[in-house]
Amino acid sequence: MTDRLPDSPKNPTAHPSGHERGHERALPDKRTLLGPGPSDLPLRVLRALSHPVVGHLDPQYLALMDRVRAHLRAVWATANEVTLALPGTGTSGMEACFANLLEPGDNVLVGVAGYFGARMVEVAERHGAHVHRLEVTWGEAIPVERAIAAIRKSRPRAVALVHAETSTGVWQDVAEIFAAAREEGALTILDCVTSLGGLPVEIDAWGVDAAYSCTQKCLGCPPGLAPVTFSARAMQRIRSRKIPVHSFYLDLDLHAKYWGTERAYHHTAPASLLYALHEGLELIHEEGLQTRFARHRRNHQALVDGLEAMGLSIWTRPELRLPTLHAVSVPEGVDEAAVRRDLIEQHAIEIGAGLGPLKGQIWRLGLMGASSTSQNVLLVLAALEQALHRVGAGAFPGGTAAAIQTYRAAGSGN
Repeated sequence: MTDRLPDSPKNPTAHPSGHERGHERALPDKRTLLGPGPSDLPLRVLRALSHPVVGHLDPQYLALMDRVRAHLRAVWATANEVTLALPGTGTSGMEACFANLLEPGDNVLVGVAGYFGARMVEVAERHGAHVHRLEVTWGEAIPVERAIAAIRKSRPRAVALVHAETSTGVWQDVAEIFAAAREEGALTILDCVTSLGGLPVEIDAWGVDAAYSCTQKCLGCPPGLAPVTFSARAMQRIRSRKIPVHSFYLDLDLHAKYWGTERAYHHTAPASLLYALHEGLELIHEEGLQTRFARHRRNHQALVDGLEAMGLSIWTRPELRLPTLHAVSVPEGVDEAAVRRDLIEQHAIEIGAGLGPLKGQIWRLGLMGASSTSQNVLLVLAALEQALHRVGAGAFPGGTAAAIQTYRAAGSGN
């Protein structure tokens, strides 16, 4: 007679059954993630995910929340009290900004220079805002003077911009635009999904009232949390609303009470994801923000030099290029999907396709967080050369040699 209860779990150290082995085979193989996100996870972050779960009001868990909040303030470059990580991906952060700061009928000016600017428009409209689109051709940034003129004309309640447009690889200058917005009494909202942790983000210096990001890109953590930060000015707006925030789940005032000294229950927090975020932020702190930014710039330059040596080109103009996300033009006559498929099947490398009007025209190649390494730059250049040859596109040699030369000239690489 056994002393194991009938409903107790099997011995976790026992060898897996045939059924369990089949389940393991159903899980995806390991990839090198060089697309628009997610990015690779450092081993320390993976290990943090396996730490035992505790309750969301456990004293040690609450202390961990405080450390995460302090680290997030440093990465955001802000002293904002309401700085935290919402449950949900970056889109939940986007929705939280518009849901909390806007009421039905409010005017909002949204910069649209790609797919994610257009998504902000849709989210704002769904919350009843009257949206003024400040739109430019994909691949361009919003001109500062044009934006300032639009602010003065529309006198919006809020102005929203994408700092790093993931669909085009374009960087947007925001400081002057947001200064003009605040002069007109408007709140400012910034999408930092593809920039936070990979290039400078200066929330306080740029006058940003609300910003959101995600964990799975430059922060090097799994998807599932959306770091956000809200200024005192933004929180005053939220707390003086005429009607409650439509979304209970994304009500920032309620989240602030859980993350603040009240510790008021709002939801069961995703403990494992917060463990991972804490470890990812610790790694950023240990590396140092300026060192991290320099690493992303160095690997970006080596990749660009390698691609150009192969005869490939970056679709985005040089002065607007992100160091974290590269829009690579597909050579004429090349089946871009076949190349991506070859990279997955032959090299276990993931890169992204174009969105919207850029579908079939570009590959989106990311170097974010732990994925931004010299090893990955050399790996993807060599793999691209082979993939292009295998799909019948011809020879594209010289990429790795050019990248190595860039690293030698820089005196280092990682």
